[in-house]
Amino acid sequence: MSRGSPGLTAARREEIIEACARLYEHMSFREITIKEIGAATSFTRTSIYNYFETKEEIFLALMQQEYDLWVSAMHAVMEKEDHLSRDALAEILSRTLTDRPRLLRLLSMNHFDMEANARPERLAEFKVSYGASLETVERMLEKYIPEMDETGRRQFLYAFFPFIYGIYPYTSVTEKQRKAMEQAKIPYVYQSAYDLTCSFLKKLLSKAEAAT
Repeated sequence: MSRGSPGLTAARREEIIEACARLYEHMSFREITIKEIGAATSFTRTSIYNYFETKEEIFLALMQQEYDLWVSAMHAVMEKEDHLSRDALAEILSRTLTDRPRLLRLLSMNHFDMEANARPERLAEFKVSYGASLETVERMLEKYIPEMDETGRRQFLYAFFPFIYGIYPYTSVTEKQRKAMEQAKIPYVYQSAYDLTCSFLKKLLSKAEAAT
């Protein structure tokens, strides 16, 4: 149970999430512990348990923050742009997503185990932000491709969202992975996250256009 005023509770939650984010810049999920996160905050490690029960809850909160920032970027596009071609929509949507490399890295993690180690209320908070991203992408489709019907939009979402979970592993190959691929005689051609995403979206929207 967290203690203090709502303002203090929110500030301390944010400090914990930001500490986790800083560690995640140079450490893996496996390497980061509650102890490590606590050492990067201004209060005691045991105080973290007043706000998050597990490391997984902290990472879900970080991912929730990243989803919210992505949604904000998409809303900014819709406020600014009245009309976009399908190719322009693919390019801008790709940019709003790949401008959040931390989100792409988080998406590549094992969500099944992470969600299993979070309390239902924390998981529900995360799902609200995830749902907002689905809804916002659908609103973009409605605005810029009005001829696309509900079935078409649903098909787009069910292709696009599973795809984004694999962007980071395909565009962030380590030296160890590269050497293993060479030994296995698997050619590796680098593509940026933006190029990979934009190419996929243009093909997806082109197929959707042919179907309408």
